[in-house]
Amino acid sequence: MYSAIGKKIVTKKDIINGLTQMGLRSGMIVEVHSSLSSFGYVVGGAQTIVDALMEVITPAGTIIMPYQTCDNSEPSLWVNPPVEPESYKYIRENMPAYSRSGSDARNMGSVVENFRKRSDIVFSNHPQNSYIAWGQYAKALCNRQSLHFSLSQESPCARLYELKGFILLLGVNYDRATAMHLAEYRTECRPIVIQGSKVELDGYVQWKKFLDLDLDSDIFNNVGKVMEDKKMVAFNTIGESKVKLFRADMAIDEATAYFEKFICYDAYR
Repeated sequence: MYSAIGKKIVTKKDIINGLTQMGLRSGMIVEVHSSLSSFGYVVGGAQTIVDALMEVITPAGTIIMPYQTCDNSEPSLWVNPPVEPESYKYIRENMPAYSRSGSDARNMGSVVENFRKRSDIVFSNHPQNSYIAWGQYAKALCNRQSLHFSLSQESPCARLYELKGFILLLGVNYDRATAMHLAEYRTECRPIVIQGSKVELDGYVQWKKFLDLDLDSDIFNNVGKVMEDKKMVAFNTIGESKVKLFRADMAIDEATAYFEKFICYDAYR
């Protein structure tokens, strides 16, 4: 293994070999979460990772990634960092409307940004918690997403569950597995909040309110440990990146069982 400035050098061939060794194949449906920096030095950067994923999965399968534009959200709910209450109205008024081509997904990473630019990418329809997908089932995964309760039964998360797709974590932990949020909607573990986004409807730009849950993914790491104990997760190392692969429906079922046992929301009892 070559190195550059103290980091392992990773090529597309290395990534393809690592993915196939852990069971990724043509025709699979996979939700991908990634950290480019976790690999070391990838020759070609995010482009190389996306190229490798597409070459392994092929158009006979499907790659899907969350494309969350979290800046376009209700400012009274912001915590990293929070803003003063007197600023809420000002932020809502000046927030640009959601745009598939223009809105930033600044916390999603360079792999997602590169994937978004590829041809034949399909977007789901949500101003804050959208998905992007490529391949045979891209439209099937993204054609239904409700404004209210954005990652619930009317969402790509549920379609991934029904199609028995997989979740691939490239150098990130279980708390990044967006599809697992479906378990929060299937249990009484989270309070309801009033969310909002700036949208354009019929040529009119407006602040649109909608209902959602106060989601929290930190607990998914606990669920991941349960899954590992049950031998439900395949592991590999590509460069310096720790990689995990597991079935989405099984992970969501495990998360649902965990929430029902440990953290049902008392106000709904």
